Amino acid sequence: MRLIQYERPAVAGFGLDRLANLQSEIDRLFDVPRAWAPALDVVEDKNHFHVKVELPGFKREDIEVTLDDGSLVISGERKLEALEEGVEVHRQERCVGKFARALTLPSAVVAEKINATYKDGILTVSLPKAEEAKPKTITVN
Repeated sequence: MRLIQYERPAVAGFGLDRLANLQSEIDRLFDVPRAWAPALDVVEDKNHFHVKVELPGFKREDIEVTLDDGSLVISGERKLEALEEGVEVHRQERCVGKFARALTLPSAVVAEKINATYKDGILTVSLPKAEEAKPKTITVN
C-alpha cells in the first residue's frame, strides 16, 4: 500500500499571491488604514531584560514607553511628511501613523530603575529584574 500526501486542488491561475493582491485592493477600496509595527528584539541576561526597537526617523517626543501591570507598552506615531507644492509621490513604502507594541514580561521588574535611551534610530529599554526574579544558586548540604 502506498500513501500519497493530499494536496488541496488549486483554482487554476489563482494562487496565494493573487489573494494577497485582492485583499490589498479591497483594503484600498474601503480605505482601511494599514496597521504597522516596528521590528523589535528582546534579550535577557542574568539581571535584565533588554528591548531594542527600530524607530528610524522618530523624534524622542513621538515615542512613549509605559509599564502597565507587567506589560511593557511601546507606542508612538510617525507623521506624514509635508510635501512641497508640485511634488508628486511615485512610491511610498514607509508606514505612517500610530503604532503600539505590548510585551508581557516573563517576570517582575524594578519599575523605578527602568532606563530608555534613543540613539541612531534604535530605542533601547533596559528593565532590571526584581530580586525575586533573579536566578539563585542553592548550595546542597
